[in-house]
Amino acid sequence: MQLIEISDQFEDMGIAVVALTYDSVETLKTVEEDQGVEFTMLHDADVKHVDAFGIRNPDYEPDHRFYGIPLPGMFLISSDGVIQAKFGEEGYRVRPDFADVLEAAAAM
Repeated sequence: MQLIEISDQFEDMGIAVVALTYDSVETLKTVEEDQGVEFTMLHDADVKHVDAFGIRNPDYEPDHRFYGIPLPGMFLISSDGVIQAKFGEEGYRVRPDFADVLEAAAAM
């Protein structure tokens, strides 16, 4: 996971990294242990926050196992809770360009 590789660059800028996913808490614990994740990962129960951000992937119907999965993306949020930048993609195979995200973070 590329975010693991560059999370220290965000932290060096004083930016906390947090991942939000619909995956279960058990899955998050496994990922944390298997991949050495050191940043916070949050389980979005009932995809309430995914829906609030408007990033639910529309390709999956309610009976599909991936229903509720968010589109890949990142938000840069200021310490007062204001979204400063949003990076997103329309398909799960593509991720935001981390060089662009780091550049935007450095400008905050």
